[in-house]
Amino acid sequence: MIEILGYVASGLVVLSLAMTSVVRLRVISLIGAVLFGIYAALIGAVPIVLVNVAIIVINVYFLWRAFTDEEYFTILEVRPDSLYVAGLVRFYEDDIARFQPSYRLAPNSDQFAVLTLRDMVPAGIFIGEPETPGVMRILLDYVTPAHRDLKAGRFLFDRNPDLFRDHGYTTLVSDGGSASHNRYLERMGFRKERGRYMREL
Repeated sequence: MIEILGYVASGLVVLSLAMTSVVRLRVISLIGAVLFGIYAALIGAVPIVLVNVAIIVINVYFLWRAFTDEEYFTILEVRPDSLYVAGLVRFYEDDIARFQPSYRLAPNSDQFAVLTLRDMVPAGIFIGEPETPGVMRILLDYVTPAHRDLKAGRFLFDRNPDLFRDHGYTTLVSDGGSASHNRYLERMGFRKERGRYMREL
């Protein structure tokens, strides 16, 4: 049983390194460090216990900061054909393809584009276009890996619905994407209806 505990702890540590969400990485790393610390204590490996205690303290500290720090969020409306937006999309294109594989950068004057800034650093890219009167179809709703704790999405959708209303939109629709992207949409208040995700503003 002790050996199995060691394997499980090792697996969690490795798994944490594969997480794109920083918060998820820290949570899984924390659990792995706790189990590894218990395993090390059971086999009498004091140096490994000390290392994992340090990892636990570091993870707890950064998780505490993630959930308690006051951060500055703002929305920056940009031109759909902005070179900066194009540069961000190209920089993250492989990651975007994992979550929204159907998205292709094709700016036009009808599109609506905003950046969500977190402490003045781009945390999210949102691009939509009119589908029917009052309805905006989301083409891209992407959050960068360092900011995947749902705060950027909640700031955009929950705290800034007037951003869309002021442009005449009362409903957002999305075709969805990967399973994890669809879970994100559901957590952002979108409901699935006839194979698509919808949110009233």
